[in-house]
Amino acid sequence: MSERESLGPWLRRFLVEYIVTERNLARNTRTSYRDTFSLLLPFVSGKLRKPVDRLAVRDLTSGLVLKFLTHLEDDRGCSVRTRNQRLATIRAFARFVGSRDPAHVEWCGHIRAIASKKSMSPPVGWLTRTEMEAMLAVPDRKTSRGRREYALLLFLYNTGARVSEATQLKVRDLKFGRSNGGHDLATLQGKGGKMRQCPLWPETERVLATTKSSIARQRPPCLSADLERSSPALGSTGSSKGARRGFPNWRPER
Repeated sequence: MSERESLGPWLRRFLVEYIVTERNLARNTRTSYRDTFSLLLPFVSGKLRKPVDRLAVRDLTSGLVLKFLTHLEDDRGCSVRTRNQRLATIRAFARFVGSRDPAHVEWCGHIRAIASKKSMSPPVGWLTRTEMEAMLAVPDRKTSRGRREYALLLFLYNTGARVSEATQLKVRDLKFGRSNGGHDLATLQGKGGKMRQCPLWPETERVLATTKSSIARQRPPCLSADLERSSPALGSTGSSKGARRGFPNWRPER
């Protein structure tokens, strides 16, 4: 089997060179792409009874890809959104191969003709202002743990930040300038390395300034380390547990 027909060399170029060097995709996106083929290759190999290293590009027929997508939903319990995400990766790979080898243009067209499945996005829940004020009143601010939990909840409420953004926050990302005619701002790093700045309320500035002064000697200074001493970064699990302590039976409104 020639290198143009073999699946392995094409996958190496796609995963190692194209999405990293040419496209410069985010790390999480690259990981998602690799995960797709980590699931797809064993599936195709099992269906064809053919070793993975002997698979050809044309072994990935549209029929097999559809069976793989059904396998994700029925056997692995994946959602429609995950199914569509895996399909998008396979279609991107087909486009990559077809654009570089005219002999695979027809195969590329068959793969890219597979349609995404329509999915309904679940409604986003929210807290009313009364519920949020009740949650902020739960931490015992007479204790150091309570003050840390209050600072985290108030910061999330103020900025609307994801937990992942809050856990990556460093002391240098906080700028307090209201007293000098400026603005109190928090710089957040979101998904895909995107940066955004959020203004801070006076109460948030006061609480974070107190927290900031208590950790100024840390190297590197990290706000999340003070918010949760047991770990240098407070993950979504820890944040969820903190919320459940205040409202064990709470369910968001729709």
